[in-house]
Amino acid sequence: MKSMSLRLRLFLVILPPLFVVSALLGWWRFEVAQETSEELFDRSLVSAALAISRDVAISEGDALSPSTRRVISDAGGGEVFYHVTGPGGVYVTGYAYPPRPETPVARDLPFYYFATYRGEDMRVMRMIENRTIGTLTGDTVVTVWQRVSDRRAFARELAFRAAALIFGLMAALALIIWFGVQIGLRPLNDLEAAIRRRSPEDLGPIRRAVPHEVSDIVSTLNRLLGQVQDSFEAHQAFISDAAHQLRNPAAAILTLAEALPHVHDAAERAHCEEQLVDAARKSARLSEQLLSLERLRYDESTGMAPFDLNTVVEDVCRAFAAKALSRDLDFAFAPSEEPLLVLGNSVLVGEALINLLENALKHGGGEMTAINVRTSSDEEGVMITVDDDGFGIPPDKVSTAFRRFSQLQYGEGTGLGLAIVEQVMVRHAGRVDLVPSETGATFCLWFPRVVKA
Repeated sequence: MKSMSLRLRLFLVILPPLFVVSALLGWWRFEVAQETSEELFDRSLVSAALAISRDVAISEGDALSPSTRRVISDAGGGEVFYHVTGPGGVYVTGYAYPPRPETPVARDLPFYYFATYRGEDMRVMRMIENRTIGTLTGDTVVTVWQRVSDRRAFARELAFRAAALIFGLMAALALIIWFGVQIGLRPLNDLEAAIRRRSPEDLGPIRRAVPHEVSDIVSTLNRLLGQVQDSFEAHQAFISDAAHQLRNPAAAILTLAEALPHVHDAAERAHCEEQLVDAARKSARLSEQLLSLERLRYDESTGMAPFDLNTVVEDVCRAFAAKALSRDLDFAFAPSEEPLLVLGNSVLVGEALINLLENALKHGGGEMTAINVRTSSDEEGVMITVDDDGFGIPPDKVSTAFRRFSQLQYGEGTGLGLAIVEQVMVRHAGRVDLVPSETGATFCLWFPRVVKA
């Protein structure tokens, strides 16, 4: 399934929180608009009541001034109704039968309440003051009221205007984010286009300037390209070396096979057959070692499990003893007194030990008399030590000895034994050491210790 584009992903990550914030802001703005409008409308009622009270006192109840009428007619909350009674409760002016409060009204202070007037909910303000109208002095009651529906409609209109403004700003912001993300991602698009134009053979590092946030990705990609380049070169070198090494055994087998039908002497024919079998055996061994080396380099599926190193070494030494004794060599194995647990692949460890033993057998020289194998441990790990009293390896030739297809002197080997040993130890997080000795060669295979649960 195709993944969501980075542009759309960033858009969806950035915009929804902004929409949530805008919704909360719109709701808050609506509530504030309601409260503010109520407060302003109540003040307009007070202003109207004071203006009416003043005009009544000035005109002695005859009429309201034009300015007061404008205040009443221009009230933002809709039509304003009013009713005025003079001293003794005498009707002065206004609408008849005003909404009355259910509780007593305090003197000289505006008193607000809700009531029903002609079947509609009203917001009412009543104020009682001592006034003189004509020759009469007493309490003057001014009552003004507005429809609640008109006030709320006006408040909703103000809130909807604010919401429309917020929605417009969010729409503009969404467009800015959509195209802004596209502009911000342009360096990534340019990088992708540059990589797409590369040929499969171009594994060099990417040197294009990129934003700081992408520099780590480019560095990782460059490191991966370098590893692929190194792996490709190593693979090509291995194929070239393998072809070169297999050419001689193949040519020898072909030559012997072609010559064999023309050999009529029985003894010479038997010798030729023996050489053919020996050449085929060497070719098979070389092919087996090549496959083992490549499997160690590229196969990560090799099973790893705890095993006793003493058991594996004993099995290998038991199988190798006959070959060593046929060469009239002293061959000894000294196991550790305690079990030596190792986490790894017992087959690969056994292969590494076989390569060390065969390396000693082939390159120890005619004067070699003994090969010794022992297992031991220290505080950090466990070890297999293989030593002989043969020619040995000079210290300045150690790196050459572990190189593939390299031989310090001509012999029967393939030049892969120590390279395989080194790869096995790398796979097991261990190491192979060439221990300095007065005579012969001493190799030590070191494995990390497995802690018992």
